[in-house]
Amino acid sequence: MLLETTSIEKMAYSLAYEYLGKTGTALLDFIGNLFVAILILVIGLRLSKYIVKICVKIFEQSKMDPMLQSFLISFLKIALKILVFIFAITKLGIAASSIVAVVGSAGLALGLSLQGSLSNIAGGVILLLIKPFQVGDYIKEDSTGKEGTVQAIGIMYTRLLSVDNKTIMIPNGNMSSSSITNYTYQKKRKIDLRIGIGYHDDIRKVKEVLFHVLQQESALLDEDPIQIFVSEYKDSCIEMGIRYFVKTEDYWTSRWRVLENIKYAFDENGITIPFNQLDVNIIK
Repeated sequence: MLLETTSIEKMAYSLAYEYLGKTGTALLDFIGNLFVAILILVIGLRLSKYIVKICVKIFEQSKMDPMLQSFLISFLKIALKILVFIFAITKLGIAASSIVAVVGSAGLALGLSLQGSLSNIAGGVILLLIKPFQVGDYIKEDSTGKEGTVQAIGIMYTRLLSVDNKTIMIPNGNMSSSSITNYTYQKKRKIDLRIGIGYHDDIRKVKEVLFHVLQQESALLDEDPIQIFVSEYKDSCIEMGIRYFVKTEDYWTSRWRVLENIKYAFDENGITIPFNQLDVNIIK
């Protein structure tokens, strides 16, 4: 009876030792693989940043369209990070086919739940193909009224910089499905002004004064005619219209300068600019 007990104990000890040995070996293997996976993540993410920097330099040297450049860089950053994570996970013993299957199933589920995000990605591709604007153009997204200078076109959003130095992010889906006004697409722009004069003022003299002001404007394009005309008879004034062309980049400076010079010229020639007034008659 004593021999049987001893043999059973030896067998139990042997099984336990074998189990603990296998478990310890498996644990050591897992820890080793985990360390390698973390190493792959650290090195891979740094290497991906380095690759992106190299691609940026290559794109700049090749004089690639800035819109396409910013889109490809955004896509490359995401793609490289995904590859690094896949390599790190496979090092833990998970098969690549299993990862692809999981990613495919997750992609289908996400695709159904993130239709808006996918439409933004598709919108970015459409913007790159159609090119309604480029980086550096001043545009207005008509459905929301947001406007500014185009800074970059990413995978999901187009980034604008407003005149008061605010960053505006507009989804690419909105940009590709709504009307867009591009103020800098053409090389020249027409300035259209409206100036009110009094009914007692001489229209012929007013036209001469306005024409002289425009002749002194340095940004005026001589190849296009100057138009000065009576636009409308209003309640308190005669509205004069002025139209002339300048280079697109000179639009605002020329507009502001001409409006200021018109006031100086009107003051020198005794021409009034009426404003709304209220006459009160007291009857006793």
